[in-house]
Amino acid sequence: MPSADLLHFEEARPMLLGLAYRILGSRADAEDAVQDTFLKWQAADREAIDTPHAWLTTACTRRCLDLLGSAHRARVEYVGAWLPEPIPTAAVSDAERSMQLADSLSTAFLLLLERLSPKERAAYLLHEIFDTPYTEIAAMLEIKEPACRKLVSRARSNLQTAEERHTPPRERQQALLEAFRLAITEGATARLANLLSADIRLSADGGGKVPTLLEPLLGQTAVLGFLTSRLSQYWADYEWREADINGGCGFMMRREGNVVATVTFGYDRSGQATDIFIVRNPDKLARLTS
Repeated sequence: MPSADLLHFEEARPMLLGLAYRILGSRADAEDAVQDTFLKWQAADREAIDTPHAWLTTACTRRCLDLLGSAHRARVEYVGAWLPEPIPTAAVSDAERSMQLADSLSTAFLLLLERLSPKERAAYLLHEIFDTPYTEIAAMLEIKEPACRKLVSRARSNLQTAEERHTPPRERQQALLEAFRLAITEGATARLANLLSADIRLSADGGGKVPTLLEPLLGQTAVLGFLTSRLSQYWADYEWREADINGGCGFMMRREGNVVATVTFGYDRSGQATDIFIVRNPDKLARLTS
């Protein structure tokens, strides 16, 4: 492949990976989609391509939609709660930072996207997050522009019926981390209770591969009780490490050098935590260990 053609792809790679991850909710699947896009780019008649970035985005989006169909079927049979694969975001790429995309990586936002049909999800992300014109999105999805606008409008309306994504100041997030740790390690729950919404929800993803909750816990009484009576025992030998995960402050829990759990949070407008997300599925944690 000529160096200029390779440069086109490498310049687009961060954006393609970010788009694919948001559509699929899986870093592994996103990397597969981007690799498939690269192979297609290698085989293409690049002299006939006027705008490489649009071509690459189109190829990647269509591949993601193909993968999303099989992913949805797998999630129907998933054991327990399904949560997106956690990704570290301490070193956000220049492309991500310049477009201020970190907040659209939150676990809460990625779960909201699960409400949308595959084409709604792709159209919404391309237009609202990656600032792609309707005409280009319509061509990518092989639909008319008015239909594309309707897709984005429906997606926007659907997402606005739920809590919009919010990322409180880091000081607020750090206070929550410390209160969460103290509740588990020392049984001190007063500080944490003040930072949780009354209808706090705790969801855990073990994928049927490790013991964990099969249904979310709802309400402060149930959640605080679980933290102090169960996790205090299960996590007694874990090493606590704060980390930037999915655009926010969280924990990577380690044992014998391996990441065995991640913890992230969702927030409301006031900065109260509405969700606690715990990922224990080892398949989703392998890249964090490596």
